[in-house]
Amino acid sequence: MAGYRVAVVGATGAVGRTLVQVLAERSFPVSDLKLYATERSVGTGIRFGNELLEVRRLDEGELDGTEFAFFCATAEVSRRLAPRLASRGTVVIDKSSHFRMDPGVPLIVPEVNAEALRHHAGIISSPNCSTIQVVVAVNPIHLMSPVRRMVVATYQAVSGTGLDGVDELSRQSRAALEGAEASGSVYPRRIAFNVIPQIDAFEPSGFTGEEMKLVRETRKIMGDEGIKITATCVRVPVFHCHSEAVILETRDPLDANEVLEQLEKAPGVRLSRGESGYHTPAECAGRDEVFVSRVRQDPCLENGLSMWVVADNLRKGAATNAVQIAECIAGR
Repeated sequence: MAGYRVAVVGATGAVGRTLVQVLAERSFPVSDLKLYATERSVGTGIRFGNELLEVRRLDEGELDGTEFAFFCATAEVSRRLAPRLASRGTVVIDKSSHFRMDPGVPLIVPEVNAEALRHHAGIISSPNCSTIQVVVAVNPIHLMSPVRRMVVATYQAVSGTGLDGVDELSRQSRAALEGAEASGSVYPRRIAFNVIPQIDAFEPSGFTGEEMKLVRETRKIMGDEGIKITATCVRVPVFHCHSEAVILETRDPLDANEVLEQLEKAPGVRLSRGESGYHTPAECAGRDEVFVSRVRQDPCLENGLSMWVVADNLRKGAATNAVQIAECIAGR
């Protein structure tokens, strides 16, 4: 295969840079790669394998003829440009939230619902980072016995906010250790040596946008609107990798050992057994798997199970998932 003409929109952000890196690492067949960003980033150099590519100003006309376009920019950019590109034959893989709940746009995690790609009309949405890892971990159990309810508490890294979040944690940590005031503008409270139980704006229900994304997106991806889900999403002073404590209840009783066997062979899952074999963000950063550990029966729920789930939010939670979607389409 000679390769595809590929564009990355929003290439200088944390997800965009990681996506370019993942395209090279996974040897996605690229004949021509164009990188786009806002005016202030024009001329920035980003390495793609052995090449140093220059970032261009985002211009709709330049995107004509592109076969795959990865959108790693704002929802507004996706809303404005993605339908036009799709109508001209480009496959758009969008990381923004704009199309995720659109019934005409498939929301894809390849390990879970790749078959839904058969029905795409040029735009495919990639889910929120916290949603991706939970469905990869829970869907193998859902296939054993339908999940009736799920309680999720997330511990989300600052890179989920982008490079500004990483800079703010670095700056505030240095200031706090030096006894200076740790001011900031990215988060509503200080993030250094603190945790913040708010990600995104609050909705009238009292839940945040991030929490409701996890609820709505999980139901759509797993194809079951009847699953009862509640989430509390927390920003923590960790640079990379989101962690999640997941409690779920299945329709039928499941033996924990059978669940472990199912997870061990599940695509995209790296399982650890034993009390001391749990995963933390420190060793999961830079990896593409969803790491599952501390799987155990939960006595508080009938047919209850608890687990601990960790994944790199910039890779499997964003860039790698998007590239995997493109691989599925190219493979077809």
